Amino acid sequence: MFENLSARLEGAFKTLKGQGKITELNIAETVKEIRKALVEADVNYKIAKTFTDEVKAEALGQNVLTAVSPGQLMVKIVNDKLQELLGGSTSEINLNANPAIILIAGLQGSGKTTFSGKLSKFIKSKGRNVLLVAGDVYRPAAIDQLKVLGEQVGVEVYTEIENKNPVEIAQNAIKHAKSNGFNVVIVDTAGRLSVDEQMMTEIANVKKAVNPTEILFVVDSMTGQDAVNTAQAFNERLDFNGVVLTKLDGDTRGGAALSIKSVVNKPIKFVSMGEKMEALDVFHPDRMASRILGMGDIVSLVERAQEVFDQEEAERLQKKMSRNEFNFEDFLSQLQQIKKMGNIKDLMGMIPGVGKAIKDIDINDDAFKGIEAIIQSMTPEERRKPELMNGSRRKRIAIGSGQGVEEVNKLMKQFEEMRKMMKTMNKLQGAGRSMRGLPFRR
Repeated sequence: MFENLSARLEGAFKTLKGQGKITELNIAETVKEIRKALVEADVNYKIAKTFTDEVKAEALGQNVLTAVSPGQLMVKIVNDKLQELLGGSTSEINLNANPAIILIAGLQGSGKTTFSGKLSKFIKSKGRNVLLVAGDVYRPAAIDQLKVLGEQVGVEVYTEIENKNPVEIAQNAIKHAKSNGFNVVIVDTAGRLSVDEQMMTEIANVKKAVNPTEILFVVDSMTGQDAVNTAQAFNERLDFNGVVLTKLDGDTRGGAALSIKSVVNKPIKFVSMGEKMEALDVFHPDRMASRILGMGDIVSLVERAQEVFDQEEAERLQKKMSRNEFNFEDFLSQLQQIKKMGNIKDLMGMIPGVGKAIKDIDINDDAFKGIEAIIQSMTPEERRKPELMNGSRRKRIAIGSGQGVEEVNKLMKQFEEMRKMMKTMNKLQGAGRSMRGLPFRR
C-alpha cells in the first residue's frame, strides 16, 4: 500500500540528514521533493501545493531540539499535516436509528457489492441484526453475488427478482426489516461505467424514498484522480456522509486517499482490501499517515488479530503448549485464523520497518496451501500425534498432498523445532515464576 509514495517521501527527507539546523535553502529542496512525490502519486496539484506550502511555513523558524534532528522534525511535521489532509480524526458510521438505513453508491466495478457484504459482517459483529438489499436490478450477477456473500457472512438478503423498480424494492425491504426485527438495512444500488443522468436520478429517488441514516460512496482507489472527480459528481447529487476506498491492496498511488477529503469535504470512513469478508478496516487518518511514512500500523494489526482470534481458544492452546501437546490440528487451526486476517504482505507492512524491507518481494497469499495440503493428508491420529510420522507415512502423505517427500520432511523438521522452542520458553517461564518466590539476600 502506497509503497512508491513512501519511498519518494523517504528520499525527500534524506535531504535533511546530517544537517545541523533547518534553513530556508534545505527546507525548500525537501519541500520540492515532497511536492513531486505527491503529484506523482496522482494527488491534485493544487492540494499538493497547499500541503507543501503549509509544511514549509511550519518548518521554517522551528528551533530544532537537541534530541531531534531536522530530518526527524520534518517527518513529524509531514505526519501531522498528512493526518489533517486525510481527515484529522476517525469518523464513525451512524447507526442511530431503528432500523438504520445505509445506502451504498458508486460506479460499476468500484466494489460496492463486495463492500456491502463486508459491511454487513462488520456491523453484525457489533451485535446488530442486518438485512442486505439487492437494489441493482440491471446486473443479474450483482443479485447472485450478494446472495453468495450474504450466505458467507450469515446475513439475510432481500430480493425481488421480477420487480425492476429499485425505489419500490428499497421501500418493501424496509417494511420487511421492520416486521422481522432487523435493525440495520444495507441497500446495494446499481452503478454505471461512468456518471450519467439516469443513474444519478435513480439513486436520488431511492434516497428520497427511504431517507437513509447514512450514504456511503464507494470508490476504486486505483482510479486515482478520476475517483475524486466522480466523488464530486456524486456528492453534488447525494450529499453523501462518507467515502469508502476499495482495492487499497492493489498498485494504488494514493492520490484518491490524499485528495478526496479536501475536494468533497467528507470523511473517509472505511478502507477495503481484497475479496475476503474480513478485509475491511475503519479508516484512521493517524494510522494511515504513519503507514505512508513507513512507520507501520501496529495498532490496526493487533485489532485485526483480536477480531479473528478467539480468547478461549488462545487459552486452550496456551495450556497445550505448556504441556508440550501442541499438534498439527492446532497448527492448522492457527494457519486458518491467520489467513482470515487478510493479505499477508499488507499485514507484514503494518509492522514498523518491515514495509520497506518487503516492498520488492512478491509474497503469495497461497503460500500456506502446500502446508495445509500436507496436514490435511494426514489421518486424524497422525495430526494429533506427530511422533507417529515414520518414513512410510511421510511418503503416503506426500503422494496424497501433491507435495514432495522433501517438503513433508521440511515441515516436520520445522514443526519439531517450533515445539522445542515452545518447551524451552515454558521452562524459562516456570523457572522465572519459581525464582520470584525466593528470598534473595544482598
